[in-house]
Amino acid sequence: MSPYDPSAFPPFAVTVDLVVLTVRGHALCALVVRRGETPFQGSWALPGGFVKADEDLGAAAARELAEETGLCAQDPTAPAPVPGNGAHLEQLGTYGDPERDPRMRVVSVAHLALAPDLPAPRAGGDAKSARWTPVEALLGVESGTARAGEFAAPLAFDHARILSDGVERARSKIEYSSLATAFCPQEFTVGELRRVYEAVWGVVLDPRNFHRKVTGTPGFLVPSGGTTTRQGGRPAQLFRAGGATLLNPPMLRPEV
Repeated sequence: MSPYDPSAFPPFAVTVDLVVLTVRGHALCALVVRRGETPFQGSWALPGGFVKADEDLGAAAARELAEETGLCAQDPTAPAPVPGNGAHLEQLGTYGDPERDPRMRVVSVAHLALAPDLPAPRAGGDAKSARWTPVEALLGVESGTARAGEFAAPLAFDHARILSDGVERARSKIEYSSLATAFCPQEFTVGELRRVYEAVWGVVLDPRNFHRKVTGTPGFLVPSGGTTTRQGGRPAQLFRAGGATLLNPPMLRPEV
């Protein structure tokens, strides 16, 4: 039996692409960058880049996010969280269509990053500019439902598919997990959490039913002991995410 010969296999590169989501102006928004280099120069794309030879995938995703946008997220493979770093980062999926990149054979490992009230990004690396854009505008180009004045061309590479998968991951996971709290500050009201669900799902929820469901799972939300009037009206009780990571029973997404 012949020994293993690495040269018998074609070389290919590995990249990381990032679906970075936040809620801005009561809308679910994604981070996109305008490419400054070929291919797709001038087109909007998800932030990302090539993985270095000595680099772990999670570290590459966190590095690319910082280099291209100035934003920080916790490396999901790190042994301990970075103090003060509230962003959620998880691996989303792998995309390996042989024709997805015109330069060479490239396999991308996409990651999903979530954080509350993220700041205006700054472009860096090979990105000319960066901006937050409602996901409905970005995905509307692909579906043909984009309104005048919105994005007129699809995202570069297969990034529309990756974005769609990332948005669907977020929409489905908040049905049963504590992922929605990643869009909230450390202390938040039930009303603020409800608006996250409404922004991610694109629906209006009944406040009383929502309050009953999210407070009905022991340990899902924990009172912080404080109140706030930042939403106007009477003081509202503040909560923080508890140790329970599963919402039981799940909050099923309403049909739109």
